[in-house]
Amino acid sequence: MEHLVFLTGRLAEPALRKVLAQLCTPAAGNEVPFSYEVIELGLQVAGLMTADMIRRRLQPDRLAGSDASPRVDRLIVPGRCRGDLDALSLHYGIPVQRGPEELKDLPQFFKRGGVAPQLDDYRVAIFAEIVDAPRLTVAQIVERARSLKADGADVIDLGCLPATAFDHLEDSVRALKSEGFKVSVDSVSSDELLRGGRAGADYLLSLTVDTLWIADEVASIPVLIARDPQDEAALYAAIDAMTARGKPFLADSILDPLPFGLLASLCRYQRLRERYPQAPIMLGVGNLTELTEADTSGINAVLLGIAAELDAAALLTTQVSAHARRAVREADWARRIMHAAHTDRSLPKGYGGALMTTHDKQPWPDSADEIAAIAAQVKDPNFRVQVAAEGIHVYNRDGLRRDVDPFELWPQLGLQGDAGHAFYMGVELARAQIAWQLGKRYVQDQPLAWGAAFEPKPEDLAAWCAPGRTRAKPDQGD
Repeated sequence: MEHLVFLTGRLAEPALRKVLAQLCTPAAGNEVPFSYEVIELGLQVAGLMTADMIRRRLQPDRLAGSDASPRVDRLIVPGRCRGDLDALSLHYGIPVQRGPEELKDLPQFFKRGGVAPQLDDYRVAIFAEIVDAPRLTVAQIVERARSLKADGADVIDLGCLPATAFDHLEDSVRALKSEGFKVSVDSVSSDELLRGGRAGADYLLSLTVDTLWIADEVASIPVLIARDPQDEAALYAAIDAMTARGKPFLADSILDPLPFGLLASLCRYQRLRERYPQAPIMLGVGNLTELTEADTSGINAVLLGIAAELDAAALLTTQVSAHARRAVREADWARRIMHAAHTDRSLPKGYGGALMTTHDKQPWPDSADEIAAIAAQVKDPNFRVQVAAEGIHVYNRDGLRRDVDPFELWPQLGLQGDAGHAFYMGVELARAQIAWQLGKRYVQDQPLAWGAAFEPKPEDLAAWCAPGRTRAKPDQGD
């Protein structure tokens, strides 16, 4: 059995011991995952621990084992611990690993062995449409394509506009191809489709059984649709004709918006898959994400789950409405999560919170009673902020305050004469209030996590924070 040592601070030690005791209590049919020791490293707040501090305060022979204690196999440090853990691993001769930021996430952490789920693979290619391409310059089209590709797009779809000249269509296709993009041209005009194909477009959206002749003129792969979405026989005829030609294609049954036939269109896709088990299917999702005033992350999750069940080959999406401005990034996450769940024959749970943009699965790791127990141990004047189901908790040596409204808490903090500290607490209390209102995880001094809706720069915990003013009152010291 693996033997682990957990490093912590004075305030977190009782809670850590409680979580570990629960985690390592034998349950029916389950083995104890590991044996463990807890070492309080001589500091109050575990989150302030650094690699250098660990090296100074923890002697290597403490981990070497003895008659009273087995040799340590792994050293687990707090999730916010800064510094070079690889160097620590070399120093101690055992793996040194960051645990989760919240100690109550340890059960989930060890369920995966501390390894994040692999989301590198996916089946569905994302076609990201630039809907107003004729109104953009070639340079603007290329710039937008770069942004879409960075968000996860595999194919840049040039959306043509009815009764709008696209004189620079060929130049746009060639410019995108010169930068390595795959390109599709999306038009109801046979002339524009031909021009795009001759310029080197990889795909053409869309051909019907009546316009299949275009596929004989160019090398582009066509996306096949029916003359009318309800005319499934016409789509089948186009598929049969392309199959007879021995040429590649994608087939799209057209997804209708709510409440104007979504269910019926999903049934069309199911019949398409049943009739053609091997046919590559495209699913266009813009009619749902753009035309439904709801968070697109959830819509994309459901639609990419349906795509996984259909074994769809491609998805067409847009980012026109302001509320859909992250649709490509969300679709990229959703296709990876749903592919992993489908491959694992598992529910799409436990694959990360990228699609949970406004809520968290476990927003409040500590109860009000547990926060009160920690607050009772605090002997310094610096404010701590935590959120539980009951509201926002602010505490220091002068006591614990709790409310759901920062304006009610403000008079109790006594910061009227300290503008800098007041500003800091204003920011933190605003974050805490939003977290409490939405049911999101709040961690003091950290921005709220919004999943795929907003992705900040990843933080390098091996680097050190730049020195700066402490967040205590001037007369309170460090």
